[in-house]
Amino acid sequence: MAMNPMEQFKIEPIVPLHIGGYDVSFTNQSLVMVAIVAVATLFLSFSVSSRRLVPTRLQSMAELSYEFVQGMIQSAAGNDGMRFFPFVFTLFFFVLFSNFFGLIPGVFTVTSQIAVTFALAALVVLTVIVTGFLKHGIGFLKLFVPHAPLPLLFLLVPIEVISFFTRPISLSVRLFANMLAGHTMLKVFAGFVIALGGAGGILTGLAIAPMLLIVAISALELLVAFLQAYVFAVLTCIYLNEALHLHGH
Repeated sequence: MAMNPMEQFKIEPIVPLHIGGYDVSFTNQSLVMVAIVAVATLFLSFSVSSRRLVPTRLQSMAELSYEFVQGMIQSAAGNDGMRFFPFVFTLFFFVLFSNFFGLIPGVFTVTSQIAVTFALAALVVLTVIVTGFLKHGIGFLKLFVPHAPLPLLFLLVPIEVISFFTRPISLSVRLFANMLAGHTMLKVFAGFVIALGGAGGILTGLAIAPMLLIVAISALELLVAFLQAYVFAVLTCIYLNEALHLHGH
């Protein structure tokens, strides 16, 4: 195990490839993303293949996931938001599986890369903008005009515009920072375990303390992995609700 805690986030090419001066190599990050999509697809496919009246464990998990995301969308965006169920469900599962895969020792953490999380966040905001203009036309710009006295609008409208267009940054940095910090902390304590374990004497016994911390932090990271996927999905629903209903819902 490398002692540098940041080395785990290094992107390395597996199949080097350059097209038109651009590096489009198939990397360790690409491999993990392909594996995530494959595992999620297989899980959902196999879980609903039998469609038993008395569900199997896999079928129960799939049905609970469906109902969980459905409830999330309906509570945050109403019944109109259900048209975006495939989009939100896919985002939730991709982020969730990415976070969980990253907890496996030696597996690259996809959501620890700001490029990945920003791309997902930018896709969400772009979907909101397109949805808003398709549903309301130019009236979508009313989203940036809150209900307030006219003199205050000169201050509030620029704030609303800035707030809206910084959403990709806040949405992506929240996920990226939590994954980066948690995995860095685990690697730092793992380094303490190795250093103390190899020191010999009484110091070897002290390695138990950081080992116990690793177990505790790993359990916390499991919770954080789920919560960050949930937060990403529920904020997506809230943003879509604004595009669908403006200030009316």
